[in-house]
Amino acid sequence: MTQSHNNLRLVEAPDAVLAGRAVDGDVRSFEVLVRRHGPLMRAYATRVLGSTSESDDVVQEAFITAWDQLPTLKDLSAVKSWLMRITSHKAIDRIRARRDHAPLEDWDVEAPDSDTPHHRVEADSQWDKISDVLGRLSETQRQCWLLREMGGYSYDDIAEELKIPPSTVRGHLARARRKLVEEMEEWR
Repeated sequence: MTQSHNNLRLVEAPDAVLAGRAVDGDVRSFEVLVRRHGPLMRAYATRVLGSTSESDDVVQEAFITAWDQLPTLKDLSAVKSWLMRITSHKAIDRIRARRDHAPLEDWDVEAPDSDTPHHRVEADSQWDKISDVLGRLSETQRQCWLLREMGGYSYDDIAEELKIPPSTVRGHLARARRKLVEEMEEWR
């Protein structure tokens, strides 16, 4: 069997097969997963971060983490949603880092009225509260909310991504939104 024939077969292999081979150290199988899911991960990270340069870094970090943690993945057929979860966590970490490490050259720039110390403290406090509430949602509720509100996914796209019915997506989103509204009431 030729090398190109083997590569063609890998490209056609389901995620579970590729992930299983990658767990066994098959770098080519992992490369197929990277090519298959990288564009979606990058699009999602770009949507969350608003920056393609940062999204490239986030996706690279996500794949490094995925390679290291792949042996811990219980359901190899869920590799796509697992990769998206890692990407989501990395993107949120990047947003937190942005907030915590403002570049020095920005310190001398006059702040707009909406960026007064009072407003910054309030915005940071609100973001901390949102992060806390999101952290207490179920994994599926959090994924649905992030994909919808941060990623701009449609209900059908979320259902396809998470391999759940659209009606279940609606239910998870409704519960997540209700919890956020309840917990964020003081910020109204």
